[in-house]
Amino acid sequence: MMKYGVKELSNNLQKDLYYNLLRPRLIEEKMLILLRQGKISKWFSGIGQEAISVGCTLAMDEDEFMLPMHRNLGVFTSRNVPLERLFAQFQGKALGYTQGRDRSFHFGTKEHFIVGMISHLGPQLGLADGIALAHKLKESGKTTLVFTGDGGASQGDFHEALNVAAVWDLPVIFVVENNQWGLSTPSSEQFRCKQFIDKGIGYGIEALQVDGNNITEVYNTVKKLKQSISKKPRPVLLECMSFRMRGHEEASGTKYYPEGIQDEWAKKDPLKNFEKFLIRSEVISESEVEQMTHGIKSEINDALEIAYAEPEVRVETKIELAGVYQNYEFNETQPKSESTSDKRLIDAISDGLGQSMEKYDNLVVMGQDIAEYGGVFKVTEGFIERFGKDRVRNTPLCESAIVGTALGLSINGFKAVMEMQFADFVTCGFNQIINNLAKLNYRWGENADVVVRMPTGAGVGAGPFHSQSNEAWFVHTPGLKIVYPAFPGEAKGLLAAAVEDPNPVLFFEHKALYRSISEDVPNDYYTTEIGKAATVKEGVDVSIITYGMGVHWAVDALKELTEISADVINLRTLLPLDTEAVFNSVRKTGRAIILHEDCLTGGIGGELSALITENCFEYLDAPVVRSASLDTPVPFAIPLENNFLPNNRFKEQLLDLLNY
Repeated sequence: MMKYGVKELSNNLQKDLYYNLLRPRLIEEKMLILLRQGKISKWFSGIGQEAISVGCTLAMDEDEFMLPMHRNLGVFTSRNVPLERLFAQFQGKALGYTQGRDRSFHFGTKEHFIVGMISHLGPQLGLADGIALAHKLKESGKTTLVFTGDGGASQGDFHEALNVAAVWDLPVIFVVENNQWGLSTPSSEQFRCKQFIDKGIGYGIEALQVDGNNITEVYNTVKKLKQSISKKPRPVLLECMSFRMRGHEEASGTKYYPEGIQDEWAKKDPLKNFEKFLIRSEVISESEVEQMTHGIKSEINDALEIAYAEPEVRVETKIELAGVYQNYEFNETQPKSESTSDKRLIDAISDGLGQSMEKYDNLVVMGQDIAEYGGVFKVTEGFIERFGKDRVRNTPLCESAIVGTALGLSINGFKAVMEMQFADFVTCGFNQIINNLAKLNYRWGENADVVVRMPTGAGVGAGPFHSQSNEAWFVHTPGLKIVYPAFPGEAKGLLAAAVEDPNPVLFFEHKALYRSISEDVPNDYYTTEIGKAATVKEGVDVSIITYGMGVHWAVDALKELTEISADVINLRTLLPLDTEAVFNSVRKTGRAIILHEDCLTGGIGGELSALITENCFEYLDAPVVRSASLDTPVPFAIPLENNFLPNNRFKEQLLDLLNY
């Protein structure tokens, strides 16, 4: 028999705990019926685990963020998310929180301080770090609570997020719902440690284990932790022992369970046991239980009627495309004076970032070695003295958690700039960028006010893992903005604009250009519009469309080939593309060659070639040509690297195009 700690809990609070346990159970029972009727497409059952969701939620303040998962219906119901909207969400209706763009619990609602998950299970842990960091910087005394499962805790995001939270003393409660199964895989095949609380030792954080089926044990533990953390910010790992009574989701079933295990755990049902205890303690009567049940069922049926009455989501392509980005109108800022200085690319980027930090006191920059050391390329040198360690943060080597932290900061009212030490290392944060940053606004209308700086490119003899041009990986992803300047002046203005823009921006900076080029750059703060190309040279024979290092290759080639009169279009932004500038040039010259450092296959040149062919075909006097690097990894030895890059081939291709 469960022992309930109710000494410090009023009768009304005990009733409230019971009511909030009963509500998700009855909703689930109804959802399982609707699933069989084909009225919803999928269901992840939390039956038997409600005490974790409900106990945690009621112990937290209503204005403290919670990051739930599949089986945390009780978080949403305990935060009083309107049931008609919840049911419409399950049905893919416009009344739902994602307007039919995502399903089940893959959404958030800042009105209720809930940030939903994505299917990859682990990334929300990094978001919790960012939300908690914002609270710590604001000295709000607030705590953040995030859920993961015993299966999801196998992911690297679990380690990264706990490690960052520990190093930075972030006020986060990491709740592991240990229901002992990851779909059909038992814990014995997921991990070898005896219990999750043992992991706390490795991270240097507190760790506690509770009976996740005991509502008062969960509630009292979280309440005490929250009160303690508000006085002394720090992370805590809380393991809640429970069992998943139904399948991972209903279609998967439970045939893999050992015989009798569900019967044993049914005896520990969190709802039935607490109900018996309250009746026995005369806190609640059987008639009150019946009244509550009847009232909740009526509420469910009424909400379902509203959701059913909602029409199917209206299909309108304009609305869908508009939902990819947060609505934002660029207003150009001009320098206040005519004062300029000769600046290298590295200086201009540092200047733009520093002035952005002066303009926005809620801007936090993060990255490996960016604090006292100033970053490996010294972009943030001296920033510690100017802005302090709270806003200029060294990070552990964990790209996924830090991109997630940047997004969490944005959700909680901050701006964030994260430096990838090298663009190559972005692979370790790929999921957060592609599936969280890029899709957040489209899914539930929450913007990602994050800039990821990406030192990129070859020409420095750095080999396959420090020289890749990987911008094309991201150009394919709706929701991101991709900026790639070629000159110091535009780099400063574009970086400032990227920080101002509430949408996620990947900002590519060519390493070989950092200290090899310079020009007069305004000393004052200013912005340059994202999405607008620049014409570097004008001519009539051919259009050279390029960006980054390619701009310099093109200009140098034209200095040698003085007989060629060419437009050189510096794209500056790869997503969104300034197609108008490209098409106008090609329609004028009748010939086009696209030059980029990235490999040929799958590079942005293929997309540009297709766009030009589709929109300018009748103006073309020759086929569109692509000039790009070889389809190999970037080699280390300088002769091999020179052969890899398109610089020398470009001149031959340009002449061939003109002689076509």
